[in-house]
Amino acid sequence: MAEEFKKGDRVEWDTSNGKTSGKVKKKLTQPMDIKKHHVAASEENPQYLVESEKTGKEAAHKPESLEELDES
Repeated sequence: MAEEFKKGDRVEWDTSNGKTSGKVKKKLTQPMDIKKHHVAASEENPQYLVESEKTGKEAAHKPESLEELDES
């Protein structure tokens, strides 16, 4: 089972330019569109809305593509 994240968790993920980081804004459990991109989220297959620290842009990510960063 994929990891559960909560609002405010700091996470990182892979991009075409290497790893980047950001904060979880919310858990998505219903299908929705974000900036012309359809997110097929559901209760069984949630995704997370994450805001990039580098760009300030929001995007949805599957939990298996995110890794929680240690805040210490």
